Amino acid sequence: MRDLETQLVLLLGGITLILAGGLLALALTPWPRAAGTVAALSVVAGAGMALVPVGRVLGGGEVLSFAGPWPMPNGALLLEVDPLSAYFLVPVLVLSAVAAVYGREYMLSYRSGRLGLPAFGFNLMVAGMAIVVLARNAVLFLVSWEAMAVAAFFLVSYEHQDPSARRAGWVYLIATHLGTSALLALFLLFAQGAGSYNFADFALSPPPGTRAVAVVVLAFIGFGAKAGFVPFHVWLPEAHAAAPSHVSAVMSGALINLGLYGLLRVFLLVGSPAGWWGPALAAIGLASALLAISMALYQRDLKRALAYSSSENIGLVALGLGVGYWAASRGAREAAALAMAGGLFHLWNHTLMKGAMFLAAGSIVHGTGTRNLSRLGGLARRMPLTALGMTVAAVGLSALPPLNGFTSKWLIYQGLIRPGIEGRGPISLLALLAVGLVSLVGALGLLCFSRACGIALLGQPRSDAAAKAHESSSWLLIPIALLAAACIAVALAPVPIVALTGRVAAQLFGRSGPAPLPPGGGSLPAIAAINLILWVGFFLLGLAAWASLRARPSASSETWGCGYAAPRRTMQYGPLSFAQLALESLLPPIFRPKVVRSRPAGLFPTASRIQVDDADPFTRGLYEPMFARWAGRLGSFAWLQRGALHSYLLYVLLAVLVGMVWLSLRAGGGS
Repeated sequence: MRDLETQLVLLLGGITLILAGGLLALALTPWPRAAGTVAALSVVAGAGMALVPVGRVLGGGEVLSFAGPWPMPNGALLLEVDPLSAYFLVPVLVLSAVAAVYGREYMLSYRSGRLGLPAFGFNLMVAGMAIVVLARNAVLFLVSWEAMAVAAFFLVSYEHQDPSARRAGWVYLIATHLGTSALLALFLLFAQGAGSYNFADFALSPPPGTRAVAVVVLAFIGFGAKAGFVPFHVWLPEAHAAAPSHVSAVMSGALINLGLYGLLRVFLLVGSPAGWWGPALAAIGLASALLAISMALYQRDLKRALAYSSSENIGLVALGLGVGYWAASRGAREAAALAMAGGLFHLWNHTLMKGAMFLAAGSIVHGTGTRNLSRLGGLARRMPLTALGMTVAAVGLSALPPLNGFTSKWLIYQGLIRPGIEGRGPISLLALLAVGLVSLVGALGLLCFSRACGIALLGQPRSDAAAKAHESSSWLLIPIALLAAACIAVALAPVPIVALTGRVAAQLFGRSGPAPLPPGGGSLPAIAAINLILWVGFFLLGLAAWASLRARPSASSETWGCGYAAPRRTMQYGPLSFAQLALESLLPPIFRPKVVRSRPAGLFPTASRIQVDDADPFTRGLYEPMFARWAGRLGSFAWLQRGALHSYLLYVLLAVLVGMVWLSLRAGGGS
C-alpha cells in the first residue's frame, strides 16, 4: 500500500512540478534565460518523476488510481494509470523532456526576449496532455483537453507579427474546437445512459444500438480531427510550420497521438467491438496515409512536408489498429496480434523519428533563417551534425533497414499478408490490395524524404542564407542526437517494446483478443540481427574509407558538368521538379499543385515566370469555399449586432423567456 502511495506521489508530483515550473517561468519573464532554464528543468524533472510509476504499470504493475475533491458541477478529480494510458503517456513525457531542453536554447534566438509566456504555454501543454491521458471523468477530460488546445494555440501563433502564423493559429483553434464540440456531444450521449460523467459508469452502462453508433461516429470526428486524419488534417501543415520547432516536434510526436488514444478509450468504454469499427479505422488510416504523403511531395516548406508526413504515419498506426480489431472480430488472433503490435510499435517509433526530424529542421531554420527548400542546399558541408541526425530520422521515416521504422512497418505488413494468404474471397483480395497500397505509401515516403534531404543537404547553396549557414550549438544538437540514438537502439532491440504492446492489446480486447506473439516476437530477433549486421558493416566501411583517405589523400577536382563550363546553383533540381514525374503520374489533378507558367513571348523574349500554389487541396477546394459561402449567408444577420447595450439586454431577456416557456411545457408534459 505504501508503495502505491509513493508511485502516486511521483506521478502527481511530476505533473505539478511541470505546471509550477511554467508559472515560475511566467513570473521570470523579464529574465529570458532564467525563465527558459526553470521551465526546461521542471519538464525534465517532472517527466522523470512521472515515468517511474508509468513504467511500472506498463511493465505489469498494479493499476494506479487517484480520487480527489474538485468543486466542479458534474466534475470529479479522477485519475488512473492503466496499460493504455501508460503506453500513450511515455511518448508525451520522453519527447517533451527532450524538446524542453532544445526549446530553451532555440527560443533565445528569437528577437523578442520575453520568453516567459511561451515557456509557460509549453509546460501547460505538456501537463494538459498528461492529464488528458489520465482523466477518468468527462468534465476533467474536456477541461484538460481545452487547456492543451489553448496552450498550443498561443505557441503556434507566437510569431504573431507574421500573417501566416496568425492564420495558422486561427485555423488550429477553429479545427480543435469543432472537434471538441463533437466530443462534448459524445460525452453527453454517454452520460444520458450512465447518469454520471465518470468513465467507470460509462463502461457499466454502455450506450445501446443506434446511440452506440452515434458515439463511435462522433469519436471518429472529434478525435480524428486531433489525430490529423484526412480530410480533418488541414490544421497540421499550418500549425506545425508556424510553431517553434520544438513545439512542432511535440505536437507531431505526442499531441496528435492523443486522437488515437481517445478513439481507443471510447472503443473500450462502448464495449464489445462492432464488426465495422476495424474496417472503418483501417480504411480511414490507409486513405490518410496515401493522400497525406502524396501532398507532402510538393511542399516547398520543409516543416509543412514533415506535417503531412505526420498525418501519413498516424494513418499507418490507425491502419494497424484497425486491422487488429477486424482480425480479432473474425477470430484471426495471430493476424490481430501482428497488426496491433505493429500499429502500437509504430506509434512510439514515429515519436522518436519525427521528433528528431522536426528538431533537425529547427536546427536548419536556426542556422539559415529559412525553411524554404528552394533556398536551401549544400548544408551537409556547413551543418554536418544536423545533417547526420536528419538523415538518420529520414531513413527511419522511409521505413528502410537498419532503422526502427522498418521493424514496425514489417509487423503491419505481416498483419495484412497473413489474412490475405490464408483467407478466401473478397477479404483476401482486400488484404492483398492493402499490402500493395501500403507499399505505395512506403515508396512515396522514400521519395519524399530523399527529396527533403537531397534538396536541403546536398548540392550547392541555393541562396546566400544557405551559403552562410552555421552549425547549431550543443544544446540543439544533443537532443537530436538522443532521439536519433534511440531510433537506432529500438531497431536493434525491438522485442521488449513489442512485449509492452501485448499488455495494451490484452486490455483492449480481453481474453477474446489477439494471441500473444511467439517468444521473441516471431521474426523480430532475425530483423534485429540483420540491423546489427548492417550497422557494423556501415561502421567498418566508413572506418576503412577514413583510413584510406588518411593514407593516400586524393586531390580534389571538378566533376563532369554535362558540358557546362560554369554551372550555376539554379541548374539544380528544385523541390517541385524532383518529384514532378511522380506527381504527374500518380496524383489526380485535384491533388496536384497548381502551376501557372508565363512563357516567353515575342521576337526577343526577356523573361519567363512560373508560379506554384502548393496550398492544401482540401483547404483550397473544400473548406475555404464552404466557409466563404457560410460567411456570406450569416452576414445577412449583421443587423442584430447594433453595438447598443439595450439591444443585447433585450436578446438576453428573450432567451430567458424562451427557456422558461420550454421548461414549463416540458414540466407540464411530464406531469
